Formats: sequence, C-alpha cells, structure tokens
Amino acid sequence: MINLRDKGASIWENWNRVQRTIFVLISITVVALMPYAGGFGPTSFLNTPISSYQAVLVYPIALFVLMGLGLNIVVGKSGLLDLGYVAFFAIGAYTMAIMGTMTSLNTWEILPFGIFFAMVAGLLLGLPALRLRGDYLAIVTLGFGEIVRIVALNLNITGGPNGVVGVPNPPPILGQKFELNDHAAYFWVILVMILLVIWMVRRFTIRRPGRAWEAIRQDEDVAALMGVNLLVYKLWSFTIGAAVGGAGGVIYASKTMFIAPDMFTFNTSILVLACVVFGGLGNIWGVILGASILGYLPERIRFISNARQLVFGLVLLIIMNVRPDGLLPRKKREKIKQKEAK
Repeated sequence: MINLRDKGASIWENWNRVQRTIFVLISITVVALMPYAGGFGPTSFLNTPISSYQAVLVYPIALFVLMGLGLNIVVGKSGLLDLGYVAFFAIGAYTMAIMGTMTSLNTWEILPFGIFFAMVAGLLLGLPALRLRGDYLAIVTLGFGEIVRIVALNLNITGGPNGVVGVPNPPPILGQKFELNDHAAYFWVILVMILLVIWMVRRFTIRRPGRAWEAIRQDEDVAALMGVNLLVYKLWSFTIGAAVGGAGGVIYASKTMFIAPDMFTFNTSILVLACVVFGGLGNIWGVILGASILGYLPERIRFISNARQLVFGLVLLIIMNVRPDGLLPRKKREKIKQKEAK
C-alpha cells in the first residue's frame, strides 16, 4: 500500500530541489552578466572614479572572492590562523610569469603547475608549522609569506625587485579572446573557478574531511581523543587552500602581464583575511559578500585620495562592532552545537 504522506513529502522535496536549481542557474547568469553592468543605465553607478569597472571587477573583487574562499578553508573551516596566504598567490603568479616567458606553454597549460607548486609549498610549510597552535602558527605563516617575497626579491630568475615583464595573456578559449581593454573573459574564468571551489568545499563539508575540520576548529584536544588525525586533516585544509591561491596567482599574472615582489606584501594577506572575517567565518556566502564589499569599496571612494584609507578603516570598525560575527555569520544551529559541546 502506498503511503500518501511519504509520497507527498517526496514530491515536495523534489519540487524544492527544482526551485533551488532554477535559483542557482538564474543567479549564475546574473553574475556572469556583471562585466556589462558598468555600461547599463540603471547600474552605471557601479563605475569607479579612476579604474575601469571591469578591471576592478576582476581584481580585486573576483580574485579576492576566490582567495577568500581558499583562505576560508583554512581559517573558517579548520580554525587555523594563516597570516601568510599571499605566499601561495605569489607562487602561482611567479610560476605563470617564469614559465610563460621562458617556455612555449600557455596559461591553461601552466595553470596545473601553478596549483601543484602552491600545494607543495603548503605541504612543506604545513608539515612543521601545523604542529603549532594559535599565535605561534600565525607567526610562522607570517614569516613564510615574507620569506617568499624576499626570495623573489633576490633571485635573478624572478627578476629581483624589477619583477618579470612580458607575461603572456591567455590564448582564446571557446572563441573568447582575452584583451587588455575587455576584462569580461577573465571574469568568466575566475567565476568558473569560484563555482568549482564552492562545489568542492560543499562536498568536503558533508564528508569526513569536513567533519574532521569542524572538530579541529571547535577543540583540537577533543578531536584527537575522538581519533581525528590532526596533522593529516590540517594538511588537507592547508594544501587545498594553497591550491586555490596558486590558481588565482596564475590568472592574476596572466592578466597584468607584469609582476613584482611589491605586489605580494603582508597587506594583501591581511585584506584577504579581513574578507573572511568581515563576511563571516566558515560561511561561503558571507566570504563572497565580504570580499565583494572590501574589494569594491576602496576603489569606489578613491576620489577622496589618501583619506579613503581612513574612511575604509572607519567603515570596517563600525560594521565589525555592529556585526562582530561578520555580515553573514555561521548558522544558529551550528552555534548551538558549539555551546552544547562546551
């Protein structure tokens, strides 16, 4: 005999799934059309005073979103404070610059190398550093970020303080050319990367790595007593986060056609970390919102020159006092679980 209640619940669940799918597809379509918002009447206010709207949309907004999602795996999901995340971004960028100028490989062929070298760097850093906790881990990661910058500053292969010039742009993909005065193609590539990272993080979250990261974030000692291999799962988060940063670095170098050590300072790491904290630790959509605002706002108020840094800092200070958990904090049920665990 057919249970009408179960059948009705199944139909309702399928309908909700269809609605979510339609909403996601519409959202992706709207976001994909954002490069043209600056030239559209009702949204022309998005244009920034000095830089091209499309250029700002790609960097810092889109790349900050991508790097924020990568750092969120380390900071938001695993609870590990990484102050040297810019190092992986730099490794990806220099991989693209060096291989792009010294070999015949194009951007898409170099991209796996940039991701691989960033992951190796994350693994080499993580093996000794992830045995530390709290402030000690933060200091070590901060030092690693500065080491990468200083090494790039002093090596001949990286061009020293002069950097690397003539980095090639990506070849056309699906008939779409990458031009200096049209940044839409770069945005679409980064958008695809962002969607892949979101999908990957959501898959990990509902599986064993995600549960292990959650346990480590709440209490490392309890997680160890429950049988979680702390070092292994910390390395997972570090290497995956590094891979995202390396991918972003490859696209960044290919777009700017020039990189130098001064582009990868401690300030960049702090800004990406601020995107995660400002948006909401551990919340994917919060990180996206936070990175979008922190990437766009300084460019939007650039017309007030040096005072923009003061205004930017005051806005951050006010909002973080009003919303100490970020704009979109973790779900209430997760907070309840944390309180019960304590």
